Amino acid sequence: MHQYLFFVGDFPIRSYGVVLSISIILATGVGYFFAKVDGRGYEEFLPDIGLIGGFFGLLGARLWDVFFFDWSYYQNHITEILNVWQGGMAVQGGIIGGVLAGGLYAKSKNLDVIHLADLLAPAIVLGQALGRCANLLNGDAFGAPTGSNFGILYPETTLAYRTYGAQPLFPAEVWECQLDVVIFALLLIFRSTNYARGQCFTLYVMLYAAARFFLEFLRGDYLNLVFGILKSAQVTSVVAFAVAAGAFIYFGYRGGKFFNAKK
Repeated sequence: MHQYLFFVGDFPIRSYGVVLSISIILATGVGYFFAKVDGRGYEEFLPDIGLIGGFFGLLGARLWDVFFFDWSYYQNHITEILNVWQGGMAVQGGIIGGVLAGGLYAKSKNLDVIHLADLLAPAIVLGQALGRCANLLNGDAFGAPTGSNFGILYPETTLAYRTYGAQPLFPAEVWECQLDVVIFALLLIFRSTNYARGQCFTLYVMLYAAARFFLEFLRGDYLNLVFGILKSAQVTSVVAFAVAAGAFIYFGYRGGKFFNAKK
């Protein structure tokens, strides 16, 4: 695990930033492939969607983390809000920011936003999987102590070590990466069915929300509970799952019936 690849003078080139950039580029490339195979000509807009969605995704991820997870700290350290290298990027905020920005751009180009969302859903979750590799290299989004010899031992320079010391921690970010790859495969399989327009994207939201809800029980990077019951990411997951499930059913009935609707 290496947080720093090399230095340019005193400026560090961090593994986190490099891998995160690669994840955006590869997700855009996979989305380009899906759009080109689809045959509607949407692939010409994918580089711009990737850049816009990537930028606002990163911004949304950072601001979501600052205001929903760490505001007690950042309200007294306003100048550090954009210091992403300290750790603190919330995937849920990134999805919301990136999807909204990309969707608004697509709408401005008169593209079918719902159809495009269906096309790009597998690419988005693949980008998330690679993004979790960046978290592992940076030592953030880490798990809670396992209480045994099983787990990840993080270097002293990481936030995980500063939080728990030399205790083995659950590999929460690794397992989320693996689950994202599973979701990627499930979405590709789902796309081989005669699904209704809008259902692939809503299925992606449902699957990721469910995975994130249960993984949060193993996370140790923040412990605050909403109303003393669930973590904020779990509350978001419950809401996202419910909304997506309702939309999934709506799209299915609007298209005719489940898995037998005209796209």
